[in-house]
Amino acid sequence: MRTADPRDLNHAHPASTRAQGITEFRNLVSSSFVPLRITTENDEPFVGRTESAEADDVVFTEVTARPHLVERTPENIADGGSGYYKVSLLLSGSSILVQDGREVVMRAGDLSVYDTSRPYSLLFGEDFRNLIMMFPKDRIDLPIPFTEQLTAVSLGREHQGLAPVITAFLSQFPAQLKPLDGRLRAKLAHTSLDLMGTLFSSILDTDPARRDPHQILLQKITAHIDTHLASTELSPGSIAAAHFISTRHLHALFRQADTTVSAWIRERRLERCRADLLDPVLADRTVSAIASRWGFPDAAHFSRVFKAAYGVSPSVLRLG
Repeated sequence: MRTADPRDLNHAHPASTRAQGITEFRNLVSSSFVPLRITTENDEPFVGRTESAEADDVVFTEVTARPHLVERTPENIADGGSGYYKVSLLLSGSSILVQDGREVVMRAGDLSVYDTSRPYSLLFGEDFRNLIMMFPKDRIDLPIPFTEQLTAVSLGREHQGLAPVITAFLSQFPAQLKPLDGRLRAKLAHTSLDLMGTLFSSILDTDPARRDPHQILLQKITAHIDTHLASTELSPGSIAAAHFISTRHLHALFRQADTTVSAWIRERRLERCRADLLDPVLADRTVSAIASRWGFPDAAHFSRVFKAAYGVSPSVLRLG
């Protein structure tokens, strides 16, 4: 099940736009991301600028602006844009992020994540530059309840070894993406997602106290599924047997994560297919060969489920 409405990412995402005044800036930011409430108490004339680049439903936007407050309210959520994570890399200035009862003060170089499906607020008390990476929640290969534990925390402080690598990589966007063609941009977007998924998983692994034993088991199971996605033998029965649990227990674990075993396997296989279809190295491999490699032997069925998931057929995606 896709967690994001494809219509929410149909904005133009202007490459670079300058706004004069808080109202113009509010309209610019809401069209670039999701509906938001933006206010300022600063008496100075307000000015802000955004610079964006998009690749395969992953949007990188650098925001430069004067002090202001950003709020994602229940009313904003009702207007659309649920189902996304926003990863923030603060490039200069400072901010306070609040979500899910947690609050964190962010300084230049800090990474944080927040969820557009629930209310949050961001207070920028000084002039700042902020890089935001926004993507559908199901692009991270972790059950949503896991990642929800990481909102409004400093990811860099949670994992001081890996976070600097990711910040160095992301800090080059979006400017470095613009000269590249669509396939190369998509490849870098996938790399960014892989890095974020690795960071999230690593933080959870180093702090098992964040999760109960059922979540620890579920993470082992999802890792097992990823390892065996290409296997025709992958099934609820084989997964349960590999972890010495009943299939009933297996299905209960996935229900707690708001999904099913079969849906999880299908989504992960579709993601692998999409990555391969966009990979220039695999340009000579047929669509049916890629589909078959990841557990879709029926080409017509694959085309239908792929289009239902992503709103475009595999062949059209490849041409784009």
